[in-house]
Amino acid sequence: MAAHAAALSARGPRALLSAAVIAAAALAWAALALWSASPYARYLQHSAWSDAAWFADLCTTLPSVSWALPTTMHLLAWLLMITGMMLPTTLPLLSSFRRATLARRDAAALHGLVIAGYVLAWMLFGVIAHGLDIAVHRALSSSGWLLVHAWVIGAAVLALAGGFQFTRLKYRCLERCRAPFGFLNARWRGLHPKRESLRIGFDHGMFCVGCCWALMLLMFVLGMGNLAWMLAIGVVMAIEKNIAWGRQLSRVLGGALIAAAAVSIATHAFSRGTGM
Repeated sequence: MAAHAAALSARGPRALLSAAVIAAAALAWAALALWSASPYARYLQHSAWSDAAWFADLCTTLPSVSWALPTTMHLLAWLLMITGMMLPTTLPLLSSFRRATLARRDAAALHGLVIAGYVLAWMLFGVIAHGLDIAVHRALSSSGWLLVHAWVIGAAVLALAGGFQFTRLKYRCLERCRAPFGFLNARWRGLHPKRESLRIGFDHGMFCVGCCWALMLLMFVLGMGNLAWMLAIGVVMAIEKNIAWGRQLSRVLGGALIAAAAVSIATHAFSRGTGM
């Protein structure tokens, strides 16, 4: 009876934690849906980073504040995407961390630091990815050939994302994500709880970026304002990291992405050959 009561009491915080993470993700999806239907939907589109005048202001006159609001909006959009797509995949790690900190009074704050570290890793990736996207758009605007053959960029991203699904780096990072207990055991000592919690979240986020960055780049091809594609990619990444047959899905998806790149190339080559 005592063991059963203890199990029930332990189940309560675990269910509350899972509910909180799922609720945060659901709110993020709802906010994105409302945002995409609003007059400010352009801030969900990655092309606005390079097209908007605020970027020129940022590069030429740093004291100017004309870039502050658009920058904040773009960062908020990326934060909502991370929360909706990636936060649910942290549930196994958070569940293991909950067991490790069950007796601590500051457990809730430490969980918050784990999540903060995880989000920080993805925010850094977002800044880098958007910077590369800006460079690509600048190249498109300055190259007549690329402007006419912009589809090459999309085909290249599809091929890159597909090929990465078969690399050792992909599976090395994926295994770290799929084994939260070992990951946590190597980093949690409880001697410096706040610093260790933040590092656990950040390191886990970096491994998550390591196994998912190529799939996230697909959003720059499919369009960040496309909630259906965002949801589909989020589900795929969750299955890869949390379901037993996720590794098999990774290879199947890789083959499908490479095939899609080949179809794109063949379609445009055929259109060019027939003069269409």
